[in-house]
Amino acid sequence: MTTATTSTPTPATTTSTLHNIVETAVAAGNFTTLVTAVKAAGLVETLSGAGPFTVFAPTDEAFAKVPKEALEALLKDKDALSKTLTYHVVAGKVMAADIKAGAVKTVQGSDVMLATEGGVTVGGAKVVAADVQTSNGVIHAIDTVLFVK
Repeated sequence: MTTATTSTPTPATTTSTLHNIVETAVAAGNFTTLVTAVKAAGLVETLSGAGPFTVFAPTDEAFAKVPKEALEALLKDKDALSKTLTYHVVAGKVMAADIKAGAVKTVQGSDVMLATEGGVTVGGAKVVAADVQTSNGVIHAIDTVLFVK
């Protein structure tokens, strides 16, 4: 008998080489809207760079919660999109076990609150898959898109 487990996006790790954050997000298959947004914002090169970065990555299901008109408008506004996406990124590689409750500065420049009671949350969004390792950091999948307040 098998038990149900939480599905974790897995990068192609059958070789000894990890992919960068963008390649890993593409390979995972459940970050298509995020990848589209990263491309539209011109952040592919940055998130493919040396890093390291910790990305709290909204899944496609998280983006589906955003009203269609609001998402379409955001995708057309490169400045607002870049601000929103960089609000999901923290400098350095922080594994879930190392996350401490409290405010952390995002690459965007604003603080976001992290909590660890009852599971890791960032800005109120629940981490649904943690510690997806990449060559230039780590991805933690979240269930809600974060917006700078």
